[in-house]
Amino acid sequence: MTEVQEKNDGTDWIDSAQSLLTTVVIAVFIITFVVQAFQIPSESMENTLLIGDYLLVDKLRYGDQDGSRHQVMPYRPVQRGDIIVFKYPVDPRQHFVKRVIAVPGDRLRLVNRRVYVNGVALSEPYARHIGTFRIPYRDDFPQLDAPDTGVQADWWLELKKLVEDGQLIVPAESYFVMGDNREDSLDSRYWGFVPRANIVGRPLVIYWSVRETDDSSAGPSTASDKISHFAYAVAHLFQNTRWNRTLRLVH
Repeated sequence: MTEVQEKNDGTDWIDSAQSLLTTVVIAVFIITFVVQAFQIPSESMENTLLIGDYLLVDKLRYGDQDGSRHQVMPYRPVQRGDIIVFKYPVDPRQHFVKRVIAVPGDRLRLVNRRVYVNGVALSEPYARHIGTFRIPYRDDFPQLDAPDTGVQADWWLELKKLVEDGQLIVPAESYFVMGDNREDSLDSRYWGFVPRANIVGRPLVIYWSVRETDDSSAGPSTASDKISHFAYAVAHLFQNTRWNRTLRLVH
């Protein structure tokens, strides 16, 4: 009995190491292939997503890129109305989150901020409009007379080739996206389509949401500023958490 006990004691660390390694491998697999965490940094998707929302993104939802059918994974094509996370076409190092408005083959136009796809006005209860100040390029898209401030030059040139009868025709393997906060969103109107290959996945859930904290410091923040800010955030974690948004599904 004593010899058996001593043998078990000697292998405990091996069992623990194997268990830890298995956990790490599973975690890496999930983070790499299944879900990924993102933070919302801007107002472009308000009020659907707010600054300070932390998302878990389903990276498998649109995984069937070659169009083949899979019997196990719940793949499906990107659809109008989907919220997607994607690599920003202008700078793929950045990730954006927007809503898909038009898919390949669609004909799109905006008239006085109202979106029409294939001649039919979209029902968009999620869209947010602020103020009455109008910008023709932004609100009556596509406009070929003059671009608005912030329009990418290469997109402006491409846009002119894709408009027919006042409607923008969405090419194959491309998606037109917009932020729900329509008057405060840098989206496809300004830089063009999202290529299919740039789509990372679809947000599943807001796993945490925190209110913005006041930062009265002017100019670039120093290391001590960042430490102070972090310490403040930790100390006020309970008060600053938006509990009514935590664990909310994203639609």
